[in-house]
Amino acid sequence: MEKKAEKNISNDFSKMVNEKNPESTLLKDCILAFVIGGLICDVGQFFMNLFLSYGVSNDDIGYYVAAIMVFLGAFLTGIGVYDDIAKYAGAGTVVPITGFANSIVAPAMEFKNEGYVFGIGGKMFVIAGPVLVYGVSSSVIVGLIYYFLMR
Repeated sequence: MEKKAEKNISNDFSKMVNEKNPESTLLKDCILAFVIGGLICDVGQFFMNLFLSYGVSNDDIGYYVAAIMVFLGAFLTGIGVYDDIAKYAGAGTVVPITGFANSIVAPAMEFKNEGYVFGIGGKMFVIAGPVLVYGVSSSVIVGLIYYFLMR
């Protein structure tokens, strides 16, 4: 009797899960991520071509484009547009430089009510902090290995 009741509960639960579970839109999501991510990269390429046409050296263009893309990612996050784009593009908005700017600005905005130090300052690097720590730490380790091997 107990097994029959458990089986009915299990079947009811499975039925409820199947009814509530949305259908997979994997192909659509992948296409949107590809298109929107590509458009973000096109914006960066536009600025790169613009600076090239003004005669900026190849060594400096990367700095200018990176600064502009970080600014655009942070600005669009600040006015709430980046999140709307992310709803449709998903992983396409995680293009490294604009996604990084978004990951710094979004938590800072979320906790701004807690003040400048504990809110914005404390939460700004919640997501980006581990990335920075890993990047800096690994570059120091690789630099030390290179230094001692090339002596």
